[in-house]
Amino acid sequence: MTAVDGLPPLGAELGRERLEFAEELRALFRRLETPADEFATRCGLGPDALAGYLAAVRIPPWEFVEALLDAVRNDALEATDRAVRERLRRSRMAALRVARSIGRAVCQLEGQLHAAEREIEQADEQAARAGRALAALTPRSEHPEHPEHPDRAALAEQVDRAREQSARAGARHALLRRQLALVEQQQDTSAAPPPPTGAEPGDGPPPKILLVDDRPENLTVLEALLGPHGHQLVPATSGPEALRALMEPDGYAAILLDVQMPGMDGYETAEHIRRRARTRDIPIVFVTAIGGDEDHAMRAYAAGAADFIPKPVDPWAVRAKVASFVELHRERHGGRGRR
Repeated sequence: MTAVDGLPPLGAELGRERLEFAEELRALFRRLETPADEFATRCGLGPDALAGYLAAVRIPPWEFVEALLDAVRNDALEATDRAVRERLRRSRMAALRVARSIGRAVCQLEGQLHAAEREIEQADEQAARAGRALAALTPRSEHPEHPEHPDRAALAEQVDRAREQSARAGARHALLRRQLALVEQQQDTSAAPPPPTGAEPGDGPPPKILLVDDRPENLTVLEALLGPHGHQLVPATSGPEALRALMEPDGYAAILLDVQMPGMDGYETAEHIRRRARTRDIPIVFVTAIGGDEDHAMRAYAAGAADFIPKPVDPWAVRAKVASFVELHRERHGGRGRR
C-alpha cells in the first residue's frame, strides 16, 4: 500500500521526533527525479528497506541521508547545503534517541565518528599550513656558509606530527564506521536479532577480552553483556592484576580498561601495556564515567587508547565495539580457525 504521492504510508504511533524526521526525508524524496528502485539499487538497498526508511519504521544511516541530499542537490539547495544537512542531522539524532535503546548506541557512535572527522580536518589543515610555511622558506643551500633556516626543522616536524595525527584519527574513523554498521544492521524492529559477536560458526576458539575494573559490579555488567555471545572473558580488578593476566598475551583481541582505579589507574596501566613489545599492539578501550568530555577523549587517545566507552555503558555500543575488535583480530591472524 502506498500513499497518494507514491510514498509508503507512515508507520502508526511514530511520536513527534520520528514524524518530523520522516516528513523532512519524504520532502527530499519527492524532489528526486531518479526512480525509487534505481535510487535504492544505487544505495545498495532492497525495496523493503527503502520503504521502511520512508515510512519511518526504521531510521536510515546517515550515509543514506547524504546520498539523498546529493541526489536532489540543485542551485537552490546548494546555497543552504550546510544548514540543510545540519538540520537533518539534528532531526535524525532526535528520532534515534526515542526510537529504541539501539538508537542511543547509534547516537554515541556517531558522536565519536564526527569527533574523528573534525580531528582529521584540523590535522590536515595544520599540516597544510605548516607545509605552506615550509615551502615559503628559502631553499636550503648546500654551501657551508648558508646553513639551514632555523625554522625549517620545526616546520617539517609540525607537518609530520599533523600527518600522523590525521592518520591515527583516520584509522579510528574507519573503526567507528565498522562499529556503526554492526549496530545499524541490528535495527530491524520486526524482530530482535542476536547482538553482533564479530565471529561466525566455525571460526575456532574465541579471542580473549581482558576486562579491567576495580568494582566487581562493573565487571559483572560487562560479563553479562559479553559472556553469552561467545567471547572468552578474562576479568581483572586492578592494573597489576591486568598486567599479570597479560604475561601470556597471545589471543587477546582487546582490553576494556577502567580509567578511575585506585593505585595504578587506567592511564598508568595502559602505559605499562604499551611498554611491553608483546602487548603494545593489543587495542585498549578505556571505559570511563567522563568519557563524553572531548578533552578527556583526546587524553585517552594520546595515552594509546584505540577507543573509549562512556559510562553508563550502552549494551549495543559495547557489543558492537568488542565485535569490531574481534573481527580485526581474526583478520590480522589469518581468518577463521586461528587465534
